[in-house]
Amino acid sequence: MNRYSIWKYAVIVIAMLVGSLYTLPNFFGEAPAVQISSAKTSAKVDTATQSKVEEVLRSSGLQAQAIALESTTLKVRFNNTDEQLKAKDAIQRALNPQDAQGSYVVALNLISRSPQWLSSLNAAPMYLGLDLRGGVHFMLQVDMAAALTKKAESLSGDIRSSLREKNIRHSGISRDGQSIDIRFRDKETMDAALTLIQNQFADLQSVAGPEGSEFKLRSNLKLEAGRKVQEQALKQNITTKDYLLSLIIKSKMPGRVSGNKKNIKGCVTELYFIAFL
Repeated sequence: MNRYSIWKYAVIVIAMLVGSLYTLPNFFGEAPAVQISSAKTSAKVDTATQSKVEEVLRSSGLQAQAIALESTTLKVRFNNTDEQLKAKDAIQRALNPQDAQGSYVVALNLISRSPQWLSSLNAAPMYLGLDLRGGVHFMLQVDMAAALTKKAESLSGDIRSSLREKNIRHSGISRDGQSIDIRFRDKETMDAALTLIQNQFADLQSVAGPEGSEFKLRSNLKLEAGRKVQEQALKQNITTKDYLLSLIIKSKMPGRVSGNKKNIKGCVTELYFIAFL
């Protein structure tokens, strides 16, 4: 004889069925994917972007398992990591040409293999944290101030060589942070050095004047030249990050891009990703 009412058993059965339904995505696993998002407010990720990505994949002979446009992010799923890497390079070249500023972030990712009908029910897999996955968190820091200082050090050496070649004598060349200071004993020599720097070093802006019993010429990188140095330092670190991640994926260890902070005006730019080992 039952001790409980039938409706209570019905509630238990329904709860078990619903719970079983929403645990199904955990059994489908994850698939390699390419994620496209906008890096600038002027760049939109919409159906036009999706059409362009589909055309790029078609021309590259790559077949995507699924393409999903979610709000401001486009996710393209592939069968294996080899196709994922090829697609990432092709999409990167198409959306961010070499002669243009990067308007889109094209990143490697992992997404669920759950069928569409489960996703439409908002059934998503349980995403384990980094500690539960046994992963390693890599972070590369781009020290923008150090990049500018290194460039100033390189330029000071070039200026010293140019002055020696033109037989322009000076009392000494020193660096004050990102500034290059050159001292002279007379104004005529300082003017000759100023003319040489203006003709041969277009990236520098110089100010000359007396200082005590001597004359000093101070040169600094122009704003646009400094920005180019920072962008080059950032691109080098992005290349390093992509290379490390590609090695992890090629070694059959799944990897996921966790972030890509890009701020040229800041002192330190962080590029980081997570590799699940």
